[in-house]
Amino acid sequence: MSFDNVCKLLAEKYPADFVRWLTADEARNVKVLKTELSIEPIRADSVIFIQTSSQILHIEFQTLTLSKPGIPFRMLDYSVRLKRQYKCPVLQVVIFLQETDDPIARTQEYADETTTHRYRALRMWEQDASLFLGNLALLPLAPLCQTDSPRDLLSQVANEVAKIEERQNRQETAGYTEILAGLRFEKSLIRQLLSEDIMQESVIYQDILQKGEQKEALKYTLRLLNRRFGEIDASIIDRIQVLSTEQLEALGEEFLGLSDISGLLARLDSIS
Repeated sequence: MSFDNVCKLLAEKYPADFVRWLTADEARNVKVLKTELSIEPIRADSVIFIQTSSQILHIEFQTLTLSKPGIPFRMLDYSVRLKRQYKCPVLQVVIFLQETDDPIARTQEYADETTTHRYRALRMWEQDASLFLGNLALLPLAPLCQTDSPRDLLSQVANEVAKIEERQNRQETAGYTEILAGLRFEKSLIRQLLSEDIMQESVIYQDILQKGEQKEALKYTLRLLNRRFGEIDASIIDRIQVLSTEQLEALGEEFLGLSDISGLLARLDSIS
């Protein structure tokens, strides 16, 4: 499944969430329209009809900036076809998924000698991750958001995926997230953080921490670290054993992001 198709699937599965994100409209009656447009066969990535405001939200997901015809002209073409077919205002948003310096990612209009058409360009690498981390529908897009530490962000995303209680939803969301994260991360890291067993361990661990049982939390922490890194040096175990429940919780919040012993030592240095 391509990156664009994952986004289209998410928009069709959770149209109201995408409407709220892109328009701040709390519309409850949202209908996903067919994406085949009239005249010559042409498909838009996702077309969502906001019934309460008699408006169409047209979303285009772009991984590449080059296309034929160019993106600005395509947006004009889509807008005309949509207005002709549905006879209502059209709000258009082009969402660029992968970071680029190409000026087209900041272009928001088509202009020639007689016509000017405006649309909105949105760049995922400039978006605040907090909005996406707290929303099941948008969570798979979170790894592409603005951050000073991409690895830490992916770890946060993995923790959010792990908290999804219903297994099918968790697996589906993890699958969507893995594909989109591929635009930014190595496959090995994605699989390490989003594997089913690691996420399940995180859920159990967080549950123990919430109960405030230091002894059980310590026992489970050591077991997880042994499974992750093999036999742990006694000096490291001594440092972990004196941690409070709160400090164990701080360690646990970044457990999924620890890739080696040096990372564990750095984390212990920061919380001790």
